[in-house]
Amino acid sequence: MAERQEQAAPDAVMTRIGQVVMLHHAGDREEARHRFLQLWAEIGEDGDPLHRCTLAHYMADTQDDPSDELAWDLRALTAAEELTDDRLAAHEGALAVRALYPSLHLNLAADYVKLGRSEAARTHLHRARGAADALGDDSYGEGVRAAIGRLALRLGEDGAAGGATWGPPRQRP
Repeated sequence: MAERQEQAAPDAVMTRIGQVVMLHHAGDREEARHRFLQLWAEIGEDGDPLHRCTLAHYMADTQDDPSDELAWDLRALTAAEELTDDRLAAHEGALAVRALYPSLHLNLAADYVKLGRSEAARTHLHRARGAADALGDDSYGEGVRAAIGRLALRLGEDGAAGGATWGPPRQRP
């Protein structure tokens, strides 16, 4: 019985995170931030890496200050580095660990753009590109690749390192 309850706890935490994400998407950013902070206090700095990664990833989106957003995105990346594919496999519908990195690095690149730190932004953009081969050929993967392409254009980069291109080819005059 206790083993069954332990197995339900991680799903319960992910469900609670998902509920707060819905609250945020419905437009109540302040309440979402408040509830995420409560969850973070429960999970703790040394809690389950999947919980920390997921919560920090979404908590970043509720921040008003770009420096705070960066801090939360860095927490998400740190937690992702502790994740294993086995831990993700225990959560229904989770991606492989490698598939998280393009989005995590893309978020960091966008944070650095907001902070006017273009070199740091380019570093994380290149890391996002380098990790993008782990993305599936699905709507999630397409969305992340498209966002990488948009940020590359914003930073004045027109292709990936190694000659790979992102997004539609440029038209020649």
